[in-house]
Amino acid sequence: MYIRRIKGPNAVTLPDGRVLTRADLPAPDTRRWVASRKAVVVLAVEGGLITAEEAIRTWDLSEEELDSWRDAVARHGVAALKATSVQRFRNA
Repeated sequence: MYIRRIKGPNAVTLPDGRVLTRADLPAPDTRRWVASRKAVVVLAVEGGLITAEEAIRTWDLSEEELDSWRDAVARHGVAALKATSVQRFRNA
């Protein structure tokens, strides 16, 4: 059996005490981005589990898209990632 080696940690502990692992990340072929999936990617990047470049490459995101997710979470929390909340949190 062959175990694939990856660069970086396999798990990180988040500030709230939860443990985030690579198994918690969305599938690489994800096309429907709900708020919870966006939040996991942002937490993984912010927590050091993956780099921003790795996230952009893995999920075929634009740099601006990932930056907007990170900014929304930093300013308003995970609720700002919901599609129905975009207008409420835009430019707030």
